Amino acid sequence: MHLKLISCNVFMREAAICLARSPHIIDVEFTELGEHVHPDKLRALLQGHIDAADERVTPYDAILLLFGICGNATAGLQARRAPLVLPRAHDCCTILLGSRDAFKEHFADNPSMPFSSSGYMERGDYYMRTDDGESALHYGDAYAAYVEQYGEENARFIWDSLHPKHPELESKAVFIDLPETHHLGAAERFREKVEADGKTCTVLPGSLSLIDGLLSGAWDPECFLKVEPGQSIQAVYDWDEVVRASTPQPRPACPP
Repeated sequence: MHLKLISCNVFMREAAICLARSPHIIDVEFTELGEHVHPDKLRALLQGHIDAADERVTPYDAILLLFGICGNATAGLQARRAPLVLPRAHDCCTILLGSRDAFKEHFADNPSMPFSSSGYMERGDYYMRTDDGESALHYGDAYAAYVEQYGEENARFIWDSLHPKHPELESKAVFIDLPETHHLGAAERFREKVEADGKTCTVLPGSLSLIDGLLSGAWDPECFLKVEPGQSIQAVYDWDEVVRASTPQPRPACPP
């Protein structure tokens, strides 16, 4: 197959490893880390890349999106000419861990726990993804949905009511360490920064399973969503389905 990959550059090293293993021809385009803090802007940017890819004389067999819901940025993206394929993931944390089950296991009690990876250490002007509400970053995809529906002030009240403070969890920060990039020493640099900030560092093993699966073309529907031309991505925000394909309903005919 001839595929197009559109990815956040936080996955640049991981994607490069998986690209080399893929049996397919894959053209690649990266966006800058941090665009997810402006979901509407990132959504427009991604749709622009999708539409540009669809202008190719010979259509791609599929356009791959190495993104999660990412603050609602992928919600509403439309497949035009080629199908879209993306992981069933809330954000890059799930992708780096390699599965939704791993994300749920480690983050169910505190989905907004700060985390990092070698990509965050290299590409960001902050050393970890934080969702503390006081920074420029969003709490996460569910919080972004509340903001969109209720406004910032009401969303914060709802979120705080549903997610009471857990000081023992808020004192922790997570580094997702993949075997393929462990040699870079990012985990140790992260630990030094975290401990200097008075937090406890937890290192979790990462996995390239989702990235490999996306680039291999083995799109298990349990792990990946395929959006056919004419459909768009709809965010679900649960632990299992996460995203689904939505087909626009035809408008009722005007009465004669």
